Amino acid sequence: MAQADTPAPVARLPRRRGIELALILMAVLLSVFGYCNVGLAQHDALPPGAAGYGAGLGVLALLAHLAVRLRAPYADPLLLPIGVLLNGLGLVLIYRLDLETPGDRAAPTQLVWSTLGVALFIVVVLLLRDHRVLQRYAYVCVAAALALLTVPIFFPAVNGARIWIRIEGFSIQPGEFAKVLLAVFFAAYLAANRSALAYAGRRVWRLQLPTGRVLGPILAVWLVSVGVLVLERDLGTSLLFFGLFVVLLYVATGRTGWIAVGLLLASLGAVAVGWLEPHVHSRVEDWLHPFASIEAGHGPNQLAQSLFAFAAGGVTGTGLGLGHSVLIGFAVKSDFILATAGEELGFLGLSAVFLLYGLLVERGYRAGLGARDPFGRLLAVGLSSIVALQVFVIAGGVTGLIPLTGMAMPFLAQGGSSVVTNWAIVALLIRVSHAARSQAGGRAEP
Repeated sequence: MAQADTPAPVARLPRRRGIELALILMAVLLSVFGYCNVGLAQHDALPPGAAGYGAGLGVLALLAHLAVRLRAPYADPLLLPIGVLLNGLGLVLIYRLDLETPGDRAAPTQLVWSTLGVALFIVVVLLLRDHRVLQRYAYVCVAAALALLTVPIFFPAVNGARIWIRIEGFSIQPGEFAKVLLAVFFAAYLAANRSALAYAGRRVWRLQLPTGRVLGPILAVWLVSVGVLVLERDLGTSLLFFGLFVVLLYVATGRTGWIAVGLLLASLGAVAVGWLEPHVHSRVEDWLHPFASIEAGHGPNQLAQSLFAFAAGGVTGTGLGLGHSVLIGFAVKSDFILATAGEELGFLGLSAVFLLYGLLVERGYRAGLGARDPFGRLLAVGLSSIVALQVFVIAGGVTGLIPLTGMAMPFLAQGGSSVVTNWAIVALLIRVSHAARSQAGGRAEP
């Protein structure tokens, strides 16, 4: 009688939660060190709230870690520590700028929003057992996203753009939440229609275009993105949404024709609106001639002052608390906070910040590559691409590489809507990475 074959033992994957905890502690300590450094540079004494700041950030990070340990033990151990470090550095930079603007203190409010963001992170990690559940609500997500994008049109413009809702001192930027909802919709739509989208249509020169029937969605998204740009005067949001859709189309189909069509349509739309919309046109002019205001005798504008801040930082920076980026003006804590990092941390510190963003995006892509379901793969790639596109658009704007847009640097910049949304993105990436690794190890999800 032949002996029955015994199944091969399933490889036990390491959970690596101890590594995550160690990295979180390091992130908190680095943030507290930066906070203390600012106080020593400004007043030759430790800031009075250093202990409270460290304790608050540490408790938030520990609660988030416990949620991951409980519900997503196989998740990537780098995602949460990177989020903690970037958020902590953002609080340090905002606090440093608050010392120069005592009448406009933003750090306490940003800490409250960060707490809400971590709370949302914990809720998502604990309650969303399976990310594939979101696929059922694709059309609910797109309806909610379009509603969020439309509402600011009926409110007064802020700094030339209609992207805010402000009521009696309370402000919120609905487009920040809309980008996550649109990522869920795009991932669900493309996962369900990837076979049809991959079908090749007419060939133009050396470019293999999709069929006309399948080309409809990308044309519709292009028109919506241009419409948002015209009505809200927001170049950054339009490029972000359109870029997100094109990236996901390429990932879903593997056809470079989508990239070519996307770049062509985005370029045509940006050029047209850049000439027709005065607010956007003025930003293009500032980009082309950043020192024109100096030559005219009116002093440096924001972009010129930002370039001066980067130049003053040099390789090693002036040191936290010793720069003059506050001369940039009203947007120094939001759109231009990267200039403060560049001046006071220098090229080396700024490179470290970009490496953190790059690592966050890479780990998100890794989670997508490991996902067994098409929706999870596209969702992880889409969320990671949101972070990558934002960093490129903002960094390119404040360094003069591309025209400036009014967007918030993920985790670093002042903005409650932005920091809450970024924590939601990290939470969803945690869920996808946990599902990918637990399935690879042959284990069911808890």
